[in-house]
Amino acid sequence: KKRPMGLIVEEGGGGDDVVFVPPHNFSMVEDGIYRSGFPQPSNFSFLETLKLKSIIYLCPEPYPEENCEFLQSHKVRLFQFGIEGTKEPSVTIPRDTITEALKVLIDVRNHPVLIHCRRGKHRTGCLVGCLRKLQNWCLSCVFEEYNHFAGTKSREADLRFLETYDVLYLRRCLYSIIYRYQGYGSTKRRLLYTEETVDKPWITSI
Repeated sequence: KKRPMGLIVEEGGGGDDVVFVPPHNFSMVEDGIYRSGFPQPSNFSFLETLKLKSIIYLCPEPYPEENCEFLQSHKVRLFQFGIEGTKEPSVTIPRDTITEALKVLIDVRNHPVLIHCRRGKHRTGCLVGCLRKLQNWCLSCVFEEYNHFAGTKSREADLRFLETYDVLYLRRCLYSIIYRYQGYGSTKRRLLYTEETVDKPWITSI
C-alpha cells in the first residue's frame, strides 16, 4: 500500500496501522540532535519515538498548554530562548542568546534534544549554523544547509549573522570543554561543559 511522504507507519497489534507524523521541516542534525518546525499534537506520537530529554524552543511566545502537558508527562525539559521573528533586513539574531542556546545544545546531558522555532527555518537555522561553525564546517556548507531548510525564504540578515558569528567567543566561555568519544570514532566527537565553570542560561523547565 502506498504511504504518504513523511510518515512513519507500523502495524499495530490488532492489524491497524499506527501512524507517526514528524513535525514540519523535521530532520536529524547529529546523533541525539534534531530540528523541526513547531510540533503539533499530531506529532506527539512521533516525538515519543525520539525519547527526548530536552527541547530548545527559540520563540518568545509562551509554550502551548497541550505541548507543556506532553513534555511534563514524558519528563522532557524545556529550554526557552525567546528570539523575535522578523523579516526586517536590519534586525539580526541576538548573538548572546544564540551563544546561551549553544551551551545547552552541546551539553550531552540534554540529549536527545529537539531544536525548533515556528517553521524550523530561520531561528533554528541560525542556531544549527552556529553549531556547524563550532564543528569547523566551511562557510559555504553552513550556508547550503541553512538554505536547504529556508528554501525561498532565505534571509540575507541570517546569512550575515552566520558569517560573522564568532565561535571563538563560545570556546572562551567553554574553556573547560571535555571531549567525549562514544565508540563512533573521531568524527563523532561530542562536547560537554561543566556547570561549575559556565554560567547557566535562562531556562524554562517543565
